[in-house]
Amino acid sequence: MKKAEAQQRLEELREIIRGHDYQYYVLDNPIISDFDYDRFMQELLALENNFPELVTADSPSQRVGGEPLAEFTAYRHRTPLLSLSNAYGSDDLREFHQKTLNDLSLDSVEYVVEYKIDGLSVAVIYEDGVLTVGATRGDGTVGENVTANLKTIKNIPLKLKKAIPRLEIRGEVYLPRESFERLNQERDALGEAVFANPRNAAAGSIRQLDPKIAAERDLRAILYTLMYAEGENFTSQAQCTHYLQEQGFTTMTPLISSDIEEICTYCEEWGQKRHTLPFDIDGMVIKINDLALQKQLGNRSRNPRWAIAYKFPPEQQITQVESIAVQVGRTGAITPIANLTPIPLAGTMVARATLHNGDFIKEKDIRIGDYVVIQKAGEIIPEVVSVVSEKRTGKEQEFIFPTLCPECQTPVVRPEGEAVARCPNTLSCPAQVREGIIHFASRNAMNIDGLGPAVINQLYQNGLIHNAADLYILEKEKLVALERMGERSADNLLKNIEASKNCRLEALIFALGIRLVGQNVGKILAAHFGDMAAIMAADYEELVAIDEIGPKIAESLVDYFASERNRHFIQRLRDYGVNMVSAEEASNDVVAAVIGKTFVLTGTLPNLDRKTAAEMIAKAGGKTTSSVSKKTDYVIAGDNPGSKYTKAQELKITILDEAEFLTLLASKEE
Repeated sequence: MKKAEAQQRLEELREIIRGHDYQYYVLDNPIISDFDYDRFMQELLALENNFPELVTADSPSQRVGGEPLAEFTAYRHRTPLLSLSNAYGSDDLREFHQKTLNDLSLDSVEYVVEYKIDGLSVAVIYEDGVLTVGATRGDGTVGENVTANLKTIKNIPLKLKKAIPRLEIRGEVYLPRESFERLNQERDALGEAVFANPRNAAAGSIRQLDPKIAAERDLRAILYTLMYAEGENFTSQAQCTHYLQEQGFTTMTPLISSDIEEICTYCEEWGQKRHTLPFDIDGMVIKINDLALQKQLGNRSRNPRWAIAYKFPPEQQITQVESIAVQVGRTGAITPIANLTPIPLAGTMVARATLHNGDFIKEKDIRIGDYVVIQKAGEIIPEVVSVVSEKRTGKEQEFIFPTLCPECQTPVVRPEGEAVARCPNTLSCPAQVREGIIHFASRNAMNIDGLGPAVINQLYQNGLIHNAADLYILEKEKLVALERMGERSADNLLKNIEASKNCRLEALIFALGIRLVGQNVGKILAAHFGDMAAIMAADYEELVAIDEIGPKIAESLVDYFASERNRHFIQRLRDYGVNMVSAEEASNDVVAAVIGKTFVLTGTLPNLDRKTAAEMIAKAGGKTTSSVSKKTDYVIAGDNPGSKYTKAQELKITILDEAEFLTLLASKEE
């Protein structure tokens, strides 16, 4: 086939495939078989393989995912992606409605009511009709450029039906429940960690550096806010939604009403039947329909005045406590767990709930055999709310808290002033060792993808690891011999373990699992000392002299590094090539005047956005918080600083403008 003929056929195939993608993924009405669709796609791929110079950015072939990225780049949103204020019931909605009428001096206003999709908020940008940028919301001002991953989502068109110079839209990426369950089954079969919920799965998929991984997952997107459409004019939210539908996007069909009672009833009804949808929602969004009225009301610093989110209350169910077991955590904490008669709750089957500690059980008088009210905290963690005492028969049994660790039979201790009982055998209690390795590999620590609890338990039970340092001497031959561990999984796991050697020092400090040492303390120590050797050599007096390192944290650090076993463990990590030096120390960015200091940013700076300024503070060894208090060291103020500026003046806190802030950062010790 000649090049001209190939180009003509490619254009035909692309239009055919785009049309069928729209029928299947947007209208949910396929008109050809999967076999016929695959034939068109295979012909397209073959032609593009023979004529690579004819491949276009909007070709359906680009959805399969390209080469892995080294990292995501930052993307500054032209229009801020604001969050919404919340309503927690119909009374809050009525209050919002009345305030809206008062602010607009109107007797009536029309709203659109849409689902609040529980997914990952993104923006997509088209130039001359072609998808050019896709980005996460981030902090609303700056997000991550995830274009390659968003291109793999089948119901986000790569090319608009009607090209305009520029189109910017906001929407939500989600994973359908059915696809989520299938994905978790596949991950479990491979020995990989399963996702907690569809939202985490969607967010994790979009944040993969390898677009092929995103392409393998059945991600979908619903677009709901038209932020900018060059050359187009609209007067209502409903018109914008209709326009997006005409351009080939999946949208929602909203309720349009000016009757607040109808809206309240509508929201309450969907709170009851939300699980009938194929995707998760955690509320409803109520927006003023008239765009001119939206503009008149304007925005607060973080959320619009013309919209509100109606949040569904936690769903509750009654079930029976069949037994109470205990589990041993990373720090030796012994947590009682209620084993329940399985019951559907918030879209999943719940069979266990945490009982926190012995005092919690006594306070609520929870007994084995009791019927209890349970709910999901934040729609994720099941918890016991109360006992249904009227259902008691007299056969219920009190729970006796164990005096011995169920894992290693060491006598349990309860430190004075603490509610939690612990196993003190930190070095050889199997549960603490396993949980310590799980923590070491976790996202906020060494971030070893693919090394979840199931894989770690398998490695530990088969004697391949005895502590986290053993991860760095795993061999592929022994990995592939494990159940449900194929060559591909083994290769990926070893690659991710190798990559973790380049972690930041503060992540390693956190990964060690030192009691009372969290992420923030890890950052402070890394910024102050610069390398692991200096931290290990620090004495109690040197540690407590650092802001935010109190006596208990200092004592915990000294005790940890005094252990010859712990020092040997760290030396092994060093020998295997794990980074032990702060990135700030290596780049000479640490500033003595900033280390451990607390900053608050307020107002609009002339040249820096808040995220950039916060990153500069972190690199210099300081931290930022959102509110001014007596513990605040500096307030950096720009234009229109607001109440934080006034409070800083009242508390006599040092206030810096942008130029003074940059001068402070430049004041490094000689």
